[in-house]
Amino acid sequence: MAWDLKNEEEVKQYLENLGTEYRFGCLSEKKPEVCHLLGDFMESIKKDFNKAASLYRSTCDDYHFGRSCHKFATYSLTGKGCQADQPKAFEYFKKGCSLGEADSCLYAGLLCTSNNEKHQVKLDYPQGMGFLNQSCDKGNHNGCYYLSGMYLSGVPNILEKNMTMAYNYSMKACELGNIYACANVSRMYSKGDGVAQNPELASKYKSKVLEMEKEMRGQFRPIEMERGA
Repeated sequence: MAWDLKNEEEVKQYLENLGTEYRFGCLSEKKPEVCHLLGDFMESIKKDFNKAASLYRSTCDDYHFGRSCHKFATYSLTGKGCQADQPKAFEYFKKGCSLGEADSCLYAGLLCTSNNEKHQVKLDYPQGMGFLNQSCDKGNHNGCYYLSGMYLSGVPNILEKNMTMAYNYSMKACELGNIYACANVSRMYSKGDGVAQNPELASKYKSKVLEMEKEMRGQFRPIEMERGA
């Protein structure tokens, strides 16, 4: 059947059918990816965050589905659909990380390395850096960038400043699309910090940053035009 998504009644029927399909796929066929979609349906369409949280948690616990582990962890971290519980969020971020979720590795690492009185997760830089490194290895540019920052400035009594490592992680983050890391790479080549001084490469990465800035501005231009219309 072809749905007319401009027709309000047909949209409602389409969404009801979609919910039914997801419930069958999850509850009857027990497909973890469909259970996760049912959680997304409860979150975005029904706005029932309690049910969404329950679905994400059970899909993580019962089927070891990494995306659901990450989603329930973010709910636990913010108190969305469940009670805010940082230690529980940390456990689910760790589980998501072990199941291949780069973002879960990132958040687990940040919880371990954030020195904040409100944080309920024990400060543990070696463990946190291990999670950040996993995040970086899985292709998360933020994980690489945070590690580069640690090596750029060092961590008192924990980690010595190491410009070579800072350069290595900055370069990897830059290659993965992190504009701030690309700016750092340009400065490092300009000053010879952590890498041999090379004005030509400094200029190359500066141009890369400017091009990335241009692309970012271009992405927001249609929104600005719409607001001004």
